[in-house]
Amino acid sequence: MAAPKNHPDALTLEVVGLIGSVVARYHEEYEEAAAEHALTGAQARLLSLLALEPLPMRRLARKLKCEPSNVTGIVDRLEARGLVERRPDPDDRRVKLAAPTDEGLRIVRDLRDSLDFAREPLSALSRAEREALRDLLVRMLEA
Repeated sequence: MAAPKNHPDALTLEVVGLIGSVVARYHEEYEEAAAEHALTGAQARLLSLLALEPLPMRRLARKLKCEPSNVTGIVDRLEARGLVERRPDPDDRRVKLAAPTDEGLRIVRDLRDSLDFAREPLSALSRAEREALRDLLVRMLEA
């Protein structure tokens, strides 16, 4: 028989609600920034991932939590716009990597620069407060 679940206290529920509100506002602003570049949110997220490193379709699909066929369609549309290119994986020539073009990288920088919501509230915190917040978020994610 499973042990009864502990119900979260009021403070925990309040913190969870606040985190949800922050995430929702971030996603809303991200979608608006993407639309300014005639991108969907999924296209912008994929392009941002590729700005970190070129990736094969299957890894992109895992990171985006969607089917590889969906990723292929997104990459096709970004490639048609000149924002992404496919190139052979230097470690396995049978595998194709999706990589951002220079124009794709420029758009990723523009997207990051336009996300005021993520920066403005954080700028009201001291460096020590931002470090403490970062450390707490990392602990939460590692738990």
